Amino acid sequence: MTRAIVWGGLLAGTGDLVFALSYYGMKLRVFQGVAGGLIGREAAFSGGPQTFALGVALHYGIALIWAAIFCVVALRLPSLLRNATAAGLAYGFVVYFGMNNVVLPLSALHTPFWPPKLDAPAIAAHCFVFGLPIALAARRVLLGGPKAA
Repeated sequence: MTRAIVWGGLLAGTGDLVFALSYYGMKLRVFQGVAGGLIGREAAFSGGPQTFALGVALHYGIALIWAAIFCVVALRLPSLLRNATAAGLAYGFVVYFGMNNVVLPLSALHTPFWPPKLDAPAIAAHCFVFGLPIALAARRVLLGGPKAA
């Protein structure tokens, strides 16, 4: 299961990183904002490259946690692995709403959770470049190879 988590987390984290930098712009601030969830907005944005690096590390850590959650649930619900494409797309949607309505409001950023943020490109990215790679990696590792979706 560790391989599934690592592959899923790295693929999802990298896909989301590429999306974030292309969608929000190639700026230090994108991942300093991630660091802000831990150390607060002011400290993150005044920290320079160090808080950018912290943000990237936290970003991948969060991706690995989401991959681990999927893998644990998929071991108990094997239909998620057999239907990895649909499960991954749905999981990306769950991750988007979980991050924006639970994780971020509870973080040091104190992002408001209501009204829910609806950003169609970001939701699509979470489905296709985050949830889908996690589910496909889990299926490949846990079931031993690609299966019909």
